[in-house]
Amino acid sequence: MTIHYLESAADPRVADYTQLTDVHLRKLREPAEGMYIAESSRVLRRALAAGHQPRSFFLAEKWLEDLRDVLDAYPQVPAFIGSADLLEDITGFHLHRGAMAAMQRPAPVPLPELLAGARRVAVLEDIVDHTNVGAIFRSAAALDIDAVLVSPRCGDPLYRRSVRVSMGTVFQVPWARLTTWPEDLHLLKDHGFTVAALELTDDAQDVDAVAARNPGKLALVLGTEGAGMSAGTLAAVDIAVKIPMRNGVDSLNVAAASAVAFWELRPRN
Repeated sequence: MTIHYLESAADPRVADYTQLTDVHLRKLREPAEGMYIAESSRVLRRALAAGHQPRSFFLAEKWLEDLRDVLDAYPQVPAFIGSADLLEDITGFHLHRGAMAAMQRPAPVPLPELLAGARRVAVLEDIVDHTNVGAIFRSAAALDIDAVLVSPRCGDPLYRRSVRVSMGTVFQVPWARLTTWPEDLHLLKDHGFTVAALELTDDAQDVDAVAARNPGKLALVLGTEGAGMSAGTLAAVDIAVKIPMRNGVDSLNVAAASAVAFWELRPRN
């Protein structure tokens, strides 16, 4: 192991971990620097199991034994250890999960490779709440979604909160960021997908009716939390799908709705 005991929050070697609570800064900085933060021992283990490469480890000393096998497996990667107060000074919050790793972002997967063999794809339009992004990825991993595509303005699936809420399942589901929206939806149609919007429209079909038809390839578009699906996206999709509501409830949170829809629209054979 390569262990370094920290004595100052100004230590330049831990720059990856500074100002983690500044969401705007981190959203800009992390993709530009080709990195992301894996928080908690479970999440960083899942990142490593997915083949992602660590830049460094960052932990309180009491977690050293728990992660000894990981640190032994990466002897060339520095592990920075400090007191709870010092780690909090660096990151901006208390590390009650004890350990972090700064990870290299994996290379983007080309879209044709991502879609090859896929039968169910989720598409996230401008979902900016990282909690919802992470929860959707967790449902996608659990309910056999083969790939996730995110619009240019959608939240970063590898942002710390997204990763944590997903419990690291974001590493299990291949994903890619589209560059032109909603024009890039035609790429899904070119690959034989029926593109469906999960949206309450006048002509929306009940999700169980669409499920009964068992489309061979289906891409489900989920809209942003507040305004819902954009008019341009609704014009570009093939169909709209709705989850029937009861007791005067008009809609579900987008993450909850995704889980219902992923389950109902799963391939039947």
